[in-house]
Amino acid sequence: MIHKIDLDAKNLHGSFSKDYEPILTIQSGDSIQLQTLDIQWGYSDAEGIERTIFSSRENEVKPGHPIFGPIAIEGAKPGMVLEVRINDLVPGWYGRNWAGGNPSWQNEKLGLTESERIQLDWRLDTTTMTGSCTIGNREFSVALSPFLGLLGVAPAEDGVHPTAPPRYCGGNIDCKELVKGSSLFLPIAVDGALFSLGDGHALQGDGESSGTAIECPMDFVDVTLIVHEKLDYQMPLAKTNSGWMTFGFHEDLNEATAMALDEMVKLIQKLYNISKTEATALASVAVDLRITQVVNGVKGVHAMLPYGAIRISKG
Repeated sequence: MIHKIDLDAKNLHGSFSKDYEPILTIQSGDSIQLQTLDIQWGYSDAEGIERTIFSSRENEVKPGHPIFGPIAIEGAKPGMVLEVRINDLVPGWYGRNWAGGNPSWQNEKLGLTESERIQLDWRLDTTTMTGSCTIGNREFSVALSPFLGLLGVAPAEDGVHPTAPPRYCGGNIDCKELVKGSSLFLPIAVDGALFSLGDGHALQGDGESSGTAIECPMDFVDVTLIVHEKLDYQMPLAKTNSGWMTFGFHEDLNEATAMALDEMVKLIQKLYNISKTEATALASVAVDLRITQVVNGVKGVHAMLPYGAIRISKG
């Protein structure tokens, strides 16, 4: 079954909590379709139409990313895994990104803390899948690769949790590999899973260096939610168009790297029925470690195992 979610404040929130009432309860294997907002809680249908600004139904003092949900899945229980299958993503007509002018660690390192904060306005063309912006008297263009920065289920811990840091149960992962055709697997921490999504990006480099991607609304999002009872993942894991991916999140980049690597080594052990030391040796020659993002307080690292990188040629 396909469920359509309206672009309405009653479906929006800007934080995570296991106590939030679901906007919808679906069956495992059902799909949801919706539009999403830009990072500033706005949406415009087309060029020349003023953006409509929305608010969170949870009335947070300082809401984070505008996310839709939570969506409950019948029969989902802690210890199970939710697969988020990304069927389609179509960005809106505009996007924005910013750099400089605030006291982030990367601005301090680049000497940009006291500089003017600039905004690049991007015109997005979904026919050619390109984006363009003007700097001075020159126009720059890029090829688009849209994805959702925020996909997560509610954490088991009590209270209200900000959207920005990614966690064991997902959240603002900001991984550019989670494009159309990918599946993200999230450990379920609460009954019903309570899944939420949002934070459209038209394009981002690994790291999200300035603090923002091309932040955009999504004119169309289609995802399928599937509960797996027999999978046992403690951290998010993804099956992307180019390979398997594991994640690590921590304030310390070394710790985030170790988490992502450990999860990948475990995956290789399962895939090939070998020891942890053997899996680590294979990982060293076949797995890429990449910085997902460094801007959410908790830094992210993803380990990528391309399909076919490790083959059993005999035995």
